[in-house]
Amino acid sequence: MTRSSGIGRATRRSVALACTATVLVALSGCARFDDSASTPFSPEPTFGAADVGPGDLGAPESSAPPPPPPGPCVDPDPAVIATCLDTLGGLVTLPGGGAALVAERITGAVIEVAPGSAPRPVASIPVDPSPGGGLIDLALSPTYAEDRLLYAYVVTPTDARVVRIAPGDVPKPVLTGIPRGTGDVGGAVDFVGPSELRVATGSGGDPAAAADPASLAGKVLSIVDPRVDGSAAPRVVMSGLGRAGDLCSDGTGSQWVTDGAPDGDRLSRITPEGAVVGPVWTWPDRPGVGGCAAAPGTVAVAMSGARAVGVVPVDPETGSVPTPPALIAQDRYGRLRGATLGADGQILVSTTNKDGGAPTPTDDRVVVVQIPAGGGGTD
Repeated sequence: MTRSSGIGRATRRSVALACTATVLVALSGCARFDDSASTPFSPEPTFGAADVGPGDLGAPESSAPPPPPPGPCVDPDPAVIATCLDTLGGLVTLPGGGAALVAERITGAVIEVAPGSAPRPVASIPVDPSPGGGLIDLALSPTYAEDRLLYAYVVTPTDARVVRIAPGDVPKPVLTGIPRGTGDVGGAVDFVGPSELRVATGSGGDPAAAADPASLAGKVLSIVDPRVDGSAAPRVVMSGLGRAGDLCSDGTGSQWVTDGAPDGDRLSRITPEGAVVGPVWTWPDRPGVGGCAAAPGTVAVAMSGARAVGVVPVDPETGSVPTPPALIAQDRYGRLRGATLGADGQILVSTTNKDGGAPTPTDDRVVVVQIPAGGGGTD
């Protein structure tokens, strides 16, 4: 376990999670994944708001849902909002919070999902479906409500790249030539302002490339005013990434970075000024960190190996992690890959059980996860 001195993707909700001063103590040992490593939060978190309104992503809690209709792709769990999808990657909530877009990693399809509606394909991107390839992550243009522009991180037979998709048009490259490496190198895209797109790239199994400022591998890259005319000139913000997990912004100007390194999975922070801090937390057990969703005081991390969502409390003043992360929804939905904020601070996650997991008849799925009262640990 390592300690050192996060604009939500779509909703930009302010969600506070504070810890009492008595738990600001020095921690030692390894990160653990049981109840003993799950310190209750005080006050109770609001990352998963209970007052979910009509049309919001999530299931009502005030009354029992009606029995689901029969069918092979109907999941009895009311928190499951989409089923029978192919292996999933990243996802992003659409403006208004009533629907989300999720990436089918192997098929290259972008699927719109919403409670009570059948999944609807909205775009298709040519990708390399071999292991580690495919459609990895999605990001909305900051002016998506007007221009409907979508950005995606994809792996092709020759490289990894960022593409832009406009309605009715073919995907066009924004940044190409990212080394694709071998295996699951990950990748992510996220806007941190009205004109700055950041891209997380994996090392491809080459730590030397991740440290080389001339290589696009193993970096967080900044592209200002991303265009499709070949003029993108990325600036290196952070180096030394292993398997790139995700980028997520928290509404305060900070951006959080997850990645997997040989000595453990990591959570790092990029300050509003662009300084890299961390890692602020390291999981030596390597639980398979993937997508993240951040708000002031909290970062939620989807985990494939631990089959859970890790809830990381963050000191809003220092950006440090004062108490060990808790695990929620462990072993409930299997391997988790993508994460984003839904309406009212809910967390949406995507599963990746068809890729190395034990898929159920309704996998792969998109699920709404709530933080239980008190912060809870394994549940």
